Amino acid sequence: MTTRHGERPDHAAACLDPLAALRTPADPPCDVYLTGNVFLDIIFTGLDSAPVRGTESWARGMGSSPGGVANMATALARLGLRTSLAAAFGDDHYGEYCWDALEQGEGIDLSLSRTVPGWHSSVTVSMAYEGERTMVSHGHEAPPTEPTPSARRPPGPPSPPSHPAAPSGSPRPPARAPASSPTSAGTRPAAGTRTTSPTWSTARPSCPTPKRRCATPAPNAPVPPPEP
Repeated sequence: MTTRHGERPDHAAACLDPLAALRTPADPPCDVYLTGNVFLDIIFTGLDSAPVRGTESWARGMGSSPGGVANMATALARLGLRTSLAAAFGDDHYGEYCWDALEQGEGIDLSLSRTVPGWHSSVTVSMAYEGERTMVSHGHEAPPTEPTPSARRPPGPPSPPSHPAAPSGSPRPPARAPASSPTSAGTRPAAGTRTTSPTWSTARPSCPTPKRRCATPAPNAPVPPPEP
């Protein structure tokens, strides 16, 4: 996000840092790391009663904001903690709104979050009345970002090491980061850059055709004569 004057807003300077006296240059880039599901919360307030079947109810107030794990991330960021959130976002308007509200509005680091193509955002509608609330939610589990255990290589003999054993006293070469990792050291996306996950197929795998069982003749059943 950039301001009208082309400058990036400094969210950390806009609030008190409760750990300022304890920070050192060796500290990690974030104080709190969260992961979970993000919902778009739509809240209706000022209802006189619960909605009645077959009728339309009018609310005197309405609001919307990112919900789910975003509630905790927002609270921690407003306390002055450097907060990082890893979550899946839909590639729809709801997902874009939640992403912008968290990153630009609250200063939450979303470099580990992903926008999933073809996956819609989870939504919760909350209705407040008589000092209580009733919620209706809809959503689907985000597709995995790693192969499932069944798709991984079956157990077998251990693979040879990627680097030969270093002689005693010499430094071991650093491990090479996987090329497909978007968050490897030195390749972490910059703030404000939305990362898109690869497209995941939602088609169900075809089930194998069950083997046909041979019919067992009933006891004392007549045996047909052999063919000539």
